[in-house]
Amino acid sequence: MAMEMRLPVARKPLSETLGRDTKKHLVVPGDTITTDTGFMRGHGTYMGEEKLIASVAGSVERVNKLICVKALKTRYNGEVGDIVVGRITEVQQKRWKVDTNSRLDSVLLLSSMNLPGGELRRRSAEDELAMRGFLQEGDLISAEVQAVFSDGAVSLHTRSLKYGKLGQGVLVQVSPSLVKRQKTHFHDLPCGASVILGNNGFIWIYPTPEHKEEDAGGFIANLEPVSLADREVMSRLRNCVVSLVTQRMMLYDTSILYCYEASLPHQIKDILKPEVMEEIVLETRQRLLEQEG
Repeated sequence: MAMEMRLPVARKPLSETLGRDTKKHLVVPGDTITTDTGFMRGHGTYMGEEKLIASVAGSVERVNKLICVKALKTRYNGEVGDIVVGRITEVQQKRWKVDTNSRLDSVLLLSSMNLPGGELRRRSAEDELAMRGFLQEGDLISAEVQAVFSDGAVSLHTRSLKYGKLGQGVLVQVSPSLVKRQKTHFHDLPCGASVILGNNGFIWIYPTPEHKEEDAGGFIANLEPVSLADREVMSRLRNCVVSLVTQRMMLYDTSILYCYEASLPHQIKDILKPEVMEEIVLETRQRLLEQEG
């Protein structure tokens, strides 16, 4: 029986320029952030003995006079306009319940989605009876946050043709704090695969479609067999995302692409070895810093 044994390797010293400008003010619960009373108290903080104290573990963020602590590991807190990837958990009257990695299930109303074919009309009783034909339990969807209720629950919509039911691919779940906010969260990577970086920490990796299904209304999933080359690219991307998350690096199109290119000399299964993971993430971090200048 073949066995693989690995000995511990010495940690590579980081260059002095690496991370010089990326230092963050990290705190744990109970740490004093400031004793200056001129600041306003934000999320993740509380006042005690005329001091501003952290109530969660994370990085301190300041916007003018407002101080808040962004937790390093947290559930998703919805904001209007966010792109999310979610899984249908329940079909109810005129609505679907969706798991979006938040404290409460999100809601997708029947009136907040495109009908198949993209036709515009009032939703009828026939549409309500056919709801399970559109989306059923276990289906994955991409959507946009339409509203946030007072209790923190999120209302979704899929009125654009770029949203809707997801076909074949790989889902990776990460902490929402590691997904960088950008103008677009749909990326077609030059390696032959595409990613949807959900603000809620759900990353969807899928083969880049040859032609967009514009007339399907976003509810016809492509279930054709995926070629071996595409599956290998998707598996490599998935392992790269896991490597970046393990090393606490922000996820966006450039960091994922650089990590993918750094991993090419290694086999897909070797990417998750701790020493290989550290090596490719270090190379990715250096390339990103060189690009930022």
